[in-house]
Amino acid sequence: MFSKLFSSKSPSDEHSKTIRDFYQTYQSDIFPKGIAAVTELTKLSVKNSNIVLSITVPFPCLGELAIFAEQLLAKHEISVLIDAEVKMIKVKEHAIEGITNIIAISSGKGGVGKSTTAVNLAYALQEEGANVGILDADIYGPSIPKMLGLAGQRLSSIDGKKMQPLESGGLAAMSIGFLTDENDATIWRGPMASRAFGQLLNETAWPDLDYLIVDMPPGTGDIQLTLAQQVPVAAAIVITTPQDIALNDAVKGLAMFKEVNVPVLGIIENMSYHICKNCGDKSHLFGQNGGEKIANQFNSQLLGQLPLDISICESAEQGNSQVLENSTGEVALQYRRIAAKVASGLFHQFDKRSPLTSEILIKTVD
Repeated sequence: MFSKLFSSKSPSDEHSKTIRDFYQTYQSDIFPKGIAAVTELTKLSVKNSNIVLSITVPFPCLGELAIFAEQLLAKHEISVLIDAEVKMIKVKEHAIEGITNIIAISSGKGGVGKSTTAVNLAYALQEEGANVGILDADIYGPSIPKMLGLAGQRLSSIDGKKMQPLESGGLAAMSIGFLTDENDATIWRGPMASRAFGQLLNETAWPDLDYLIVDMPPGTGDIQLTLAQQVPVAAAIVITTPQDIALNDAVKGLAMFKEVNVPVLGIIENMSYHICKNCGDKSHLFGQNGGEKIANQFNSQLLGQLPLDISICESAEQGNSQVLENSTGEVALQYRRIAAKVASGLFHQFDKRSPLTSEILIKTVD
């Protein structure tokens, strides 16, 4: 749940009808059937000479609501305050206390920036207005502690039964890296690693979360099967880069999720292009439109194309995020747009309240 106000100049209440009409007709890629189709305008009032539009939305979308207010001002010269409240429901019923929806971030191979994308997506969902946690499921090579600036920190327990997640920038975080030394190798067979993953998920005292982002290890091994068979995943997102070798492995990941009946929300193409800082030219160093190609092949959607940008890497190495460090920068805005698409897509594809779908059956693998 969140509440956020956007404002500019003070209007009078005589513009109420214009605002209601604009609300009824507003559409975007975040609200493909219109904002009025999936939200509720609960109140339109005037406070301190400002018109306040109180609205209940089914997913976090602060950025889109800001655009709504900006377009209303640009088209009708009416300034408005938007007071927004999110009321989310579980896409897939489960018994994990405190968590509404679980989203898996996967890749067919390592080195495509999956963990970096997972962290920045988690922060971006938070900036959109959600309560977010992140679970590092890479038992053999946990990188989330370093990327969150939590390397070397240890877990604690209040009741002696469940572990307390660590916190960074508002994110609740859990990783095997909080239980082992940074330079130690985790030499475990698959079943032991899978059990450890299950314990990290189920034996953590998670706070109330709208989304738990699960950063999966690359590939299609034991952890992925455990996730598909035992974890109530609402949807998966596949990270790839444009070159053929990464795309081939991404296709394998997409095929695996299809085989085990885990819905794929979309594809994020990372390192899609590079912008020269000197001349501004855009170069596609690793190929072009590969993510879009496999998204079409699997009847999915391309959620976004992220640049190969040194600032993203530097922030991750320092335990920071471009989403927080430079919140108005182009990179941060791209992550936030992807986050809004993720939140919107999860609702529109799988929520029975959505006018885009009838009943969706998500099977459980025995």
